[in-house]
Amino acid sequence: MKYIYIFLVLSFIGCKKTIKKENIKVVETSRVDYLPYYSDESFTPHWLTPNTDDERNFHKIPDFNLTNQLGEAVTQKTFKDKIYITDFFFTTCPGICPKMTGNMYKVQEAFINDKDVLLLSHSVMPATDSVPVLKQYAEDYEVISGKWHLVTGDKNDIYNLGREQYFVENDLGEEKSIEDFLHTENFLLIDKNKHIRGIYNGLNRASVAQLIIDVKALKQEI
Repeated sequence: MKYIYIFLVLSFIGCKKTIKKENIKVVETSRVDYLPYYSDESFTPHWLTPNTDDERNFHKIPDFNLTNQLGEAVTQKTFKDKIYITDFFFTTCPGICPKMTGNMYKVQEAFINDKDVLLLSHSVMPATDSVPVLKQYAEDYEVISGKWHLVTGDKNDIYNLGREQYFVENDLGEEKSIEDFLHTENFLLIDKNKHIRGIYNGLNRASVAQLIIDVKALKQEI
C-alpha cells in the first residue's frame, strides 16, 4: 500500500484570502476496480466496464459554449481527452463558496503538473459574474489560468447543465424553474469520455481527499 503526503489545507483570513497549509495524510487507494457511472439525480451507481457498448451508450455531458476568466471560449473541446472536476458557485457568495473554492484549490494543487486533469467552475450568477469579475476572483484565489476555468455565460444554459446534465441538486422529484436559484456544494468528477464518475461534498475534507484518490484511480483505466 502506498502513501502520499499532500500539503494542501487552505485557510482564508479576511479579505486577503491568505493561504495556510498543514499536513494531510491521504491513503492512495481506490475503493473499487472501476469507479461507478451515474446518469440521473438519484446518483444510483452503475457498474459498467469501460470500453464496452454499455459504457459508450451511457449518459454523457453534452457540448456547451461558455466564457472563462480570460474571455476565452470554453467548450467540450477544451476538455478533449481530459478528466475534469466541476462545480457551481458565485463570486459574491458569503457562505459556502469560499470554502468550496478553497477545496477546489487543493485539487488544483494535487494535479498542478498533470495536463490530463482540469477544473471547471460555473457561475450561477452570470449576469453579475462578468469576465472582469471572474478574473479578479481568480487572482484572489490563485486560480491557474488554463488549468482551472471559471466560466460565465447564458443563465439558461448553465442552469440546464447543472440540473439536467450534472444533476448537482439533490431535491429529488421537485420541479425547479430558471427562477429557482441553483446552489450546491457538490463537486462532480467527469472522465475523458464525458461520463459522470463521482459526486463529492465540496465542503468536506474527507470527501475532497477521496476525490483526489478517485482521479488517480480514473487515470489508470484503459
